[in-house]
Amino acid sequence: MIAILKTVNPATLNFAQAVLKEADIPFFLMDQNVSIIDGSIGIIPRRLMVVDEDADDARQAFVDAGLSEEIHKP
Repeated sequence: MIAILKTVNPATLNFAQAVLKEADIPFFLMDQNVSIIDGSIGIIPRRLMVVDEDADDARQAFVDAGLSEEIHKP
Protein backbone atom coordinates (compact mmCIF):
# COMPACT_ATOMS: atom_id res chain seq x y z
CA MET A 1 0.00 0.00 0.00
CA ILE A 2 1.06 3.56 -0.64
CA ALA A 3 0.07 6.82 1.05
CA ILE A 4 -1.72 8.89 -1.58
CA LEU A 5 -2.68 11.72 0.79
CA LYS A 6 -1.54 12.96 4.20
CA THR A 7 -3.49 15.70 5.92
CA VAL A 8 -4.64 17.05 9.26
CA ASN A 9 -7.63 18.74 7.61
CA PRO A 10 -10.76 16.63 8.21
CA ALA A 11 -12.71 18.33 5.39
CA THR A 12 -9.98 17.53 2.86
CA LEU A 13 -9.80 13.98 4.15
CA ASN A 14 -13.56 13.45 3.86
CA PHE A 15 -13.64 14.92 0.36
CA ALA A 16 -10.70 12.76 -0.75
CA GLN A 17 -12.44 9.65 0.56
CA ALA A 18 -15.59 10.59 -1.33
CA VAL A 19 -13.55 11.07 -4.52
CA LEU A 20 -12.01 7.61 -4.16
CA LYS A 21 -15.38 6.02 -3.41
CA GLU A 22 -16.88 7.67 -6.49
CA ALA A 23 -13.96 6.41 -8.60
CA ASP A 24 -14.46 2.91 -7.11
CA ILE A 25 -10.89 2.84 -5.79
CA PRO A 26 -10.50 0.88 -2.54
CA PHE A 27 -8.63 2.72 0.22
CA PHE A 28 -7.68 2.43 3.85
CA LEU A 29 -7.47 5.30 6.33
CA MET A 30 -4.47 5.06 8.63
CA ASP A 31 -3.88 6.96 11.87
CA GLN A 32 -7.54 7.79 12.40
CA ASN A 33 -7.34 6.74 16.05
CA VAL A 34 -4.19 8.74 16.70
CA SER A 35 -6.29 11.42 18.41
CA ILE A 36 -5.67 9.44 21.60
CA ILE A 37 -2.01 10.38 21.28
CA ASP A 38 -2.26 13.94 19.96
CA GLY A 39 -5.18 14.90 22.19
CA SER A 40 -7.49 15.73 19.25
CA ILE A 41 -5.47 18.82 18.32
CA GLY A 42 -4.71 17.47 14.86
CA ILE A 43 -0.94 17.60 14.75
CA ILE A 44 -0.45 14.10 13.35
CA PRO A 45 -1.61 13.75 9.75
CA ARG A 46 -4.00 11.01 8.74
CA ARG A 47 -2.87 8.91 5.78
CA LEU A 48 -5.14 7.74 2.99
CA MET A 49 -3.69 4.54 1.57
CA VAL A 50 -4.35 2.72 -1.72
CA VAL A 51 -2.80 -0.41 -3.19
CA ASP A 52 0.17 0.28 -5.44
CA GLU A 53 -1.72 -0.73 -8.58
CA ASP A 54 -4.41 1.92 -7.92
CA ALA A 55 -2.03 4.78 -7.09
CA ASP A 56 -1.99 6.32 -10.58
CA ASP A 57 -5.78 6.14 -10.87
CA ALA A 58 -6.17 7.66 -7.40
CA ARG A 59 -3.80 10.52 -8.26
CA GLN A 60 -5.74 11.21 -11.45
CA ALA A 61 -9.04 11.17 -9.56
CA PHE A 62 -7.61 13.72 -7.12
CA VAL A 63 -6.36 15.94 -9.97
CA ASP A 64 -9.79 15.76 -11.64
CA ALA A 65 -11.45 16.72 -8.33
CA GLY A 66 -9.13 19.68 -7.74
CA LEU A 67 -7.04 18.00 -5.07
CA SER A 68 -3.74 18.00 -6.97
CA GLU A 69 -2.07 20.13 -4.27
CA GLU A 70 -3.01 17.54 -1.63
CA ILE A 71 -1.42 14.51 -3.33
CA HIS A 72 1.33 13.06 -1.16
CA LYS A 73 4.67 13.01 -2.91
CA PRO A 74 7.00 10.38 -1.44
